[in-house]
Amino acid sequence: MNKFYFLFLLFFAQNVFAQKTYIQCEKLIDGFSNTVQTQVTIIVDGKVITDIKKGYVTGGPDDKLIVLKNKTVMPGLIDCHVHLEDEGGKNSIVDGFTATDADIAYRAAVNAKTTLMAGFTTVRDLGGTGVNISLRKAVQRGLVDGPRIITAGRAISASGGHMDPSVGFRDDVFDHKMGPDDGVADGRDELIKAVRLQIKRGSDVIKIASTGGVLDLSEDGSGAEFTIDEIKAVVETAKDYGLRVACHAHGAEGIRRAILGGVTSIEHGTFMNEEDMELMKKYGTYYVPTLIAGRSVEDSAQIKGFFPPVIVRKAMEIGPQMQQTFAKAYKLGVKIAFGTDAGVYAHGKNYLEFQYMVEAGMPPMEAIKAATTSAADLLGITAKTGSISIGKFADIIAVDGDPLQDIKAMKNVTFVMKEGKIYNQ
Repeated sequence: MNKFYFLFLLFFAQNVFAQKTYIQCEKLIDGFSNTVQTQVTIIVDGKVITDIKKGYVTGGPDDKLIVLKNKTVMPGLIDCHVHLEDEGGKNSIVDGFTATDADIAYRAAVNAKTTLMAGFTTVRDLGGTGVNISLRKAVQRGLVDGPRIITAGRAISASGGHMDPSVGFRDDVFDHKMGPDDGVADGRDELIKAVRLQIKRGSDVIKIASTGGVLDLSEDGSGAEFTIDEIKAVVETAKDYGLRVACHAHGAEGIRRAILGGVTSIEHGTFMNEEDMELMKKYGTYYVPTLIAGRSVEDSAQIKGFFPPVIVRKAMEIGPQMQQTFAKAYKLGVKIAFGTDAGVYAHGKNYLEFQYMVEAGMPPMEAIKAATTSAADLLGITAKTGSISIGKFADIIAVDGDPLQDIKAMKNVTFVMKEGKIYNQ
C-alpha cells in the first residue's frame, strides 16, 4: 500500500471514528437557566460539547460512557479572584524575602492542581511575582494539571499602596526605589508604562489597587490611592490592547473613583456605600465579593502572633463587614461574579464562598450562576465556557448530593472534566 495513502487512511480513521464520551446526568444545572434538567446525556467529542439529549443515551461500542447518577452535574466552576503563587500563613512576610521563583513555582503548581480538583476549571489570577504567567503557559502545554488561567502577572498600585512591596519597611531594606517595573506607579505616564510592561510580559488582565489593603503593613486599608484621571489612564491603555481591568478596593471613595475611571470589576468592595452600588449598576461594573477572604483574615487575626498588630486591627475591621456589604449589594441588583481571594486562605476550600453567599441571602442557584455564566461574562469568555452548551468547551463537574437543597454539597466534587479530559472520576 502506498505510504501516503496509508497515512491518509489513518488520519481519516482517527478523526471520523474518534471516540466520543457520553455523560449520563441524573440532575443537570446548565449554568444559565433557573431550572434543573433531569435524565440528560451530554455528548463530548474531543474538547467540546457536541450535543445534549433528553434521556439516557449511549454511543457505539468504541465510545466512552460515564454514568453520573445520584449526583448533580454542572459547568466547570470559575473563580474570578485567586493567587495561585501564595498561601497565607504566619511566615508570609518572611517568605516574601526568602522564597525563590523556583520555590514559588513548585507551590503554585500544587495549588493549581488542588484548585482544579475542587471543581474550578477556570480562574483569574489577580497578581503575584509573574510566576503565574509561566504557570499559565505550563497548564496550556499540559506540563502541569490546573485550571485555565487568566492572569494579571504583577498587580499595580501607587507608591505606598497595597501592592507596593516596600510598604512598612525602612527605605534601605530594598536595593532600589520601587517603580513601574515592580508594579508601583504614580501619575498617568508611569501608570501607562506599568500597564504596558505587564502586557509585554504576557498578562491577560490588568489588576490595580485604588485603596489600601488588609495584608500589608500600611496603617489604613480604606483610603483612596489613585485619582479618577490616573485610573482612566490604566483603563484606556489596557483597552487599547484588548484587556480588562480589575480593581482591588475597600473604601467607598476609592471604589467610586474606580467605577468612574471605567474598571471592569471591583474586588472586595468592603465599605462601598449605596452611591457606589448605584454607580456600579449604571456603568455595569461587576462586584467580586471574596467573602471567604474576609472570614479567613478575621479568624487568623484572633490567633496570637499570626499577624503583625497593624494587620490584626485592619482584619478585625474589614472581615466582619464584607458579608453585610454583599447582602446589600445583592438586594440592590449589583452584578456579582464569584471570587474568593484564594491564597489568603488554603487553596481548595473555594467552595466556602458559596456558603457565605447563601448565608447572606443569595439563592443557591444564583450563587452557582455567579460562578458560571456571570463569571464567564466578567472574564469575556462566554463563547468558550461558563455553561453546558453545544459548541463550548467540555468543562463539566459533578458533586454528590443536591446543592440547591444544601449548598454545602459544593464541597463534594467527585467528577472533573476540563476540555474533554477527565481529571477526577
